[in-house]
Amino acid sequence: MKVNSDIVGKKLSEFITFVDQRKICNYAAAVSDPNPFYLDDQRRDGLIAPPTLAAAITWPLLNNIYDYIDLGYPPEIIFNIVHYSEYLELHRPLRPGDKVIINGEVAAVLPEKRGAHIIFKLPAVDKNGDPLFTEYIGGMLRGIECADQGRSLESLPITPSNPTDHTVLWEVAVPIPREACYIYEGCANVPFPIHTSPAFALSVGLPDIIYYGIASLAHAVRELVNRENGANPSSIKTIACRFRGMVLPDSFIRIQLTGRSLKDNCSNLFFRVLNREGKETVSEGFMSCE
Repeated sequence: MKVNSDIVGKKLSEFITFVDQRKICNYAAAVSDPNPFYLDDQRRDGLIAPPTLAAAITWPLLNNIYDYIDLGYPPEIIFNIVHYSEYLELHRPLRPGDKVIINGEVAAVLPEKRGAHIIFKLPAVDKNGDPLFTEYIGGMLRGIECADQGRSLESLPITPSNPTDHTVLWEVAVPIPREACYIYEGCANVPFPIHTSPAFALSVGLPDIIYYGIASLAHAVRELVNRENGANPSSIKTIACRFRGMVLPDSFIRIQLTGRSLKDNCSNLFFRVLNREGKETVSEGFMSCE
């Protein structure tokens, strides 16, 4: 099966959801993050959401993509998709009571060695039309070729290069027990069978269920916030990465800070996440903070 770039520019139907205290607290619990910003409703400024909650909020839209857009291809191609790229611009923290309105579009279809890389642009605004976040989320259609040279609707955001070339400044290991897959799925409300159904995972050629890539990213963001930003997530502006290798349950990940730089009064942090075998599961990791 092949796809081509004629779907670039197609619009998605409007998606609306809401943020409440339970979503915020549950997501923090999903990645074992006890930061008071997410849990203590006695804070003077109130709760704010973990930065990567934005990616969980858009999941119902992506998981039911054919309810929001006619891509012109059979739904079976979605069975071949895996989360491959993430670029998240945070315009302000999400808070309880926020109404989230997204009018997305297909931003790019690009050829890659492993298949076609399809990127959706999902700009989220609140009830007043003020920006909340913009997510550029990319999926790899495994084994499905891009029939042409590919194209983008616009210039896609570019992740800055790491100036220190992967010098490891610090590292922390995080255990991933088997139940972590089920806890993340339930608390983040992002059901997908390759993460929690051994039978389904084996049926599509995986050795076992696999841990969510976005959850590995969320663990990395937690460590970066706590170790590099004074445990204050409110100033985070950008999070980006590529997802590479798998993380199997009953193992661990190693989060590494690989670079720091300062530009335009923003602190830029570079990181990666390795699985038990030492392979990158999150690569080209980048986070910027004011």
